[in-house]
Amino acid sequence: MDVRQTELSNGLRVVTSRLSHVQSISMGIWVGVGGRYEARQLSGVSHFIEHLLFKGSYKRSARDISQAIEGRGGYFNAFTSEESTCFYARVGYDQFKPVFEILADMYRNPRFKKSDIEMERGVILEEIMMYRDQPQHLVQDVLSELLWQNHPLGRPLIGTPTTLARMSRARIVSFKEGRYTPGNTVCAFAGNLDHDTCVAQARKFLGTTRKRRRPTCRPISRGVGQGRISLQAKDIEQAQLALAFRMFGRNDRRRYAARLLSVILGENMSSRLFQLVREKHGLAYSIHSSTHVFADTGAFIVSAGLDRARCAKALKLVIRELNRAKARRVSSEELQRAKDYVVGQLRLSMESTSQQMMWLGEQLVSYDRIVPPEQVIHRVLAVTAEQVQRVAGQIFKHRRSSLAIVAPDLESADEVAFGKALRGLDPEA
Repeated sequence: MDVRQTELSNGLRVVTSRLSHVQSISMGIWVGVGGRYEARQLSGVSHFIEHLLFKGSYKRSARDISQAIEGRGGYFNAFTSEESTCFYARVGYDQFKPVFEILADMYRNPRFKKSDIEMERGVILEEIMMYRDQPQHLVQDVLSELLWQNHPLGRPLIGTPTTLARMSRARIVSFKEGRYTPGNTVCAFAGNLDHDTCVAQARKFLGTTRKRRRPTCRPISRGVGQGRISLQAKDIEQAQLALAFRMFGRNDRRRYAARLLSVILGENMSSRLFQLVREKHGLAYSIHSSTHVFADTGAFIVSAGLDRARCAKALKLVIRELNRAKARRVSSEELQRAKDYVVGQLRLSMESTSQQMMWLGEQLVSYDRIVPPEQVIHRVLAVTAEQVQRVAGQIFKHRRSSLAIVAPDLESADEVAFGKALRGLDPEA
């Protein structure tokens, strides 16, 4: 990656990756603010603002924005996460300047018309209802609430009907003005570009914004509780199970071993859990594992869609496999396959201008520096079987576990049975 970085006088950072052989540019404006920066009564406001930025500025209507980008053959979208918000576009390299000016206008001068707020409030309410009708999404919300009790990380990013109803224009404007600051904003570009031109455009449209302190969020302290089990009855055909373990954050070097452990256990069809739970026992259509890391905490998650009557059996098999990862070192062949998978996925992603832009923005917002892909690859390849076994022993403990299940016909005896299965994580106890 041919990466260059410049910081403007107001603290806004511009980062570029030049790919002279392509015909496009991907650009994104990243803001280091997301769901965990919200007070309880404003849960979902970051996501609400993401929607509203597309509704128009003082210069452009929503239709003007879409026509100006899509009319140039481009694509644009946005997303909100727990710790960042990004809105981005991909266009032909010769359309870079007018499209970036539009993104900058959306960021700096959103109109937040009351009629747009009311209309989008209804749209997001429908989005909430849609997610509640999707058991695989609902179980993850239930799981987050268990993992980080009474903390912003445990609340749904989209908010709730109650918090949505409280969001007045004044509260939305106040949140945006207080947290969209130059110091936590990154303009990331990748493609057929010139770094100095990108810096000049960022300075022209965003460089005069007043320098302010970066916003802070509530840390994960020992006082943030963790629930053990939550069962939610829902009239569905397939039960959804999500088992998670609270772990370290993104600055911990163990995250590389944890990622490889996740690949070994459940990130593809050759993984242990897929082969055991689906292929050998036929208990699930889908089962997978993943790691999620934030600034000061994280989670290792195993999710599965199951026949309701076989949830307990599947959970016991999962726990048996987690205990095996703690008890025995992975073979050199299996570890190498996991490394090859992670490295291959990373290398393939770097061929895309969109993914390179995402890499640059996320790295700067999350780490305040660019971690080169080759450095990540080096650290992945350096992980040993002993380190994978050790991190499994540190993560897969009963006291770190949370279990969420969404299923039909749940009974009080189910919680007892699932609790007994979870205690099998500490067989020596």
